[in-house]
Amino acid sequence: MNAKTLSRFAVYAVLLIAAFFFLAPLYVMLATSFKDAEQIRSGNLLSLPTSLNFESWTLAWSTACTGIDCRGLKPYFWNSVMMAVPAVLISTGWGAINGYVLSMWKFKGSDLLFGFILFGVFMPFQVVLLPMSQVLGFLGLSSSIGGLVLVHCLAGMAGTTLFFRNYYTAIPRELVNAARMDGAGFWRIFYRIVIPMSTPILMVTLIWQFTNIWNDFLFGVAFSGADRKPITVGLNNMANTTSSVKSYNVDMAAAIIAGLPTMLVYVLAGQYFVKGLTAGAVKG
Repeated sequence: MNAKTLSRFAVYAVLLIAAFFFLAPLYVMLATSFKDAEQIRSGNLLSLPTSLNFESWTLAWSTACTGIDCRGLKPYFWNSVMMAVPAVLISTGWGAINGYVLSMWKFKGSDLLFGFILFGVFMPFQVVLLPMSQVLGFLGLSSSIGGLVLVHCLAGMAGTTLFFRNYYTAIPRELVNAARMDGAGFWRIFYRIVIPMSTPILMVTLIWQFTNIWNDFLFGVAFSGADRKPITVGLNNMANTTSSVKSYNVDMAAAIIAGLPTMLVYVLAGQYFVKGLTAGAVKG
């Protein structure tokens, strides 16, 4: 066995171990979600279900209790959809405009402003909980889906600005200068030249923002009302709801339902995410 073959074998071995490490919990969740209570008590976590039982999925979606509310994850799921879709689109568009300004329409102090924006990338979100709650109260958006959308747009603005600004610095300035000489203005250059060249970074940012917003728990538990909680909060409430017999199959089905949108996004659009990163989407 030569050095090249040995090196390739080592790479594949590491990749297989990593894949097993991440896929093993998913297998346990799937297998447990299709078992009934008797199979869970008599078997082990790694055993396959003797038959496919979809009752736990029905319970998790529509009738399982999250505290005193026994409507399953369905209302929480649609709350997350109403929160995530506009927040992702707004924060991505906001970041694109910011990055466009900071990279192609520089002004005095623009680099300093970009440095201040970068503080938002590294700042822990816990420090903004109190001032953000006061802002939401002042705007009349407390305990609402609109308030959660605003919070996620503000929280994601620093990251999206960083992505787009770094990507746009690689666009030849000659294109923008030529468009200015032809009489194109700020918005025309943005829509006709910059946006058509932004597909890779748009996909990266959309996937990144959707994953962060959908999986967020901190803002959901801090700023949502009783009927406006996202699915992460609903899943936590369901897992912590006590009963005489713990329904692990229902909890596993609920966890998969909560994570299914992000998994589907990566399965369907993961190739664009990788292409966007390799195209220089996050280069400094």
